[in-house]
Amino acid sequence: MTDKIIELIRQNDMIAPGDTVVCGLSGGADSVCLLLCMLDISGSIGFSVEAVHVNHCIRGSESDRDQQFCQELCQRLGVPLTVKRCDVPQFSRENSLSLEEAARKMRYSVFSEVSAGKKLATAHNANDNLETMILNLARGTGLKGICGIPPVRGNIIRPLLTVSRQEIEDFLASIGQDFVTDSTNLELDCTRNIIRHKIMPVLSEINGSAVQTAVSSAENLRSENQFIEQQVNSAYITAKNGACLENIRVLHPIIRRRCIARLLTENSLPYSHQRLEDADRVLSEGGKLNISGNWFLIGKSGSLWLAQILPHPDSELAAPLKTGENSIFPGISVVCEVIDKDIYITEESVNKKLTFYLLDYDKIKGRTVLHSRRFGDRIQLCGRSHSSSVKKLINSSVPPDIRSTLHFIDDEEGVILAEGIGISQRVAPDAASTRLLRVCIHRS
Repeated sequence: MTDKIIELIRQNDMIAPGDTVVCGLSGGADSVCLLLCMLDISGSIGFSVEAVHVNHCIRGSESDRDQQFCQELCQRLGVPLTVKRCDVPQFSRENSLSLEEAARKMRYSVFSEVSAGKKLATAHNANDNLETMILNLARGTGLKGICGIPPVRGNIIRPLLTVSRQEIEDFLASIGQDFVTDSTNLELDCTRNIIRHKIMPVLSEINGSAVQTAVSSAENLRSENQFIEQQVNSAYITAKNGACLENIRVLHPIIRRRCIARLLTENSLPYSHQRLEDADRVLSEGGKLNISGNWFLIGKSGSLWLAQILPHPDSELAAPLKTGENSIFPGISVVCEVIDKDIYITEESVNKKLTFYLLDYDKIKGRTVLHSRRFGDRIQLCGRSHSSSVKKLINSSVPPDIRSTLHFIDDEEGVILAEGIGISQRVAPDAASTRLLRVCIHRS
């Protein structure tokens, strides 16, 4: 068994000389075996061993028994032990979580704190991995889910991942080492226990080597998944431009969907297999797909944008335009100043968040109004002989994420400026112009 552990550590570069490995110690057979094995091989590799025990305060005196067992074991072995007590039932109630999920969140929070700057070893074994593969398959998953539990994730390592539960129990029996049993592991009120006590025995009847077969399958699947991820990394770096994935329609569907999934993950947005299929359809056919709240994926010309589209206000936002700073949307200002053409040096745009427009101030008719987008607006753009629908111009040239907060300026004869589109022909500066209205839009 030790040879299996050392080989897995070597294959995945889990531990290096000089590392400190903190073992998650519950007192159960798996974690006791983990601690003993880490101590056994620590000298040959050159790392130090510590342990952490989390008392979840779920099982009353039984939880306290487990804590005492771990303290006495570590004292006998000379292993530094950190003990943390967590009120999981209260955390579960306050956050509307199952006890199982609440315990996991609090446990890993403690693990993260105690193992900062160190390696954290958890006692997941080959049986756990097969159970996870079955669970993910039942819930619906792709290749990543079928791969099961990764041997390494960040600073978390799983040295027992190729060792079966039977091997663990046989090892402990052979050296006369006792352990504690969590009574909740025998209950059938959670999905994993149903898989463990009902499905796994049936699999063993079909194939007595099911657990070890799954170890080999998981290794092959992880290898294939690693190759795919390398292709995704390359494609993603090439395609990503801000919140846009450019020209990804030409990619293989598997690579394309993983790129979309990564874009959503980077922005903390949820997705599912069906949502990725829907995104693929939007990419192919055009249109937009709501992801969560005001977040949308917009497909156009083989590219996909992630944009936050705020709902249109129920009524038009408007205010008289004045020299100086104007604002009708929170966090956005429109600054206007009248400047002499003779001292003006041509400048059109500094960056995407700061845009300048120049109008002939003396061609503007009467009072001016700054307002939000409204139905039916039209504008004859500079250099054109006909007027166009503002809606069509927006759809063809304005990024989706700013459409709901576009600014427009009217004089008494109609629209003279449309943000992201341009100015009206009738207020365009020419050789005879003397005074210019400079409009600058600041988006924070």
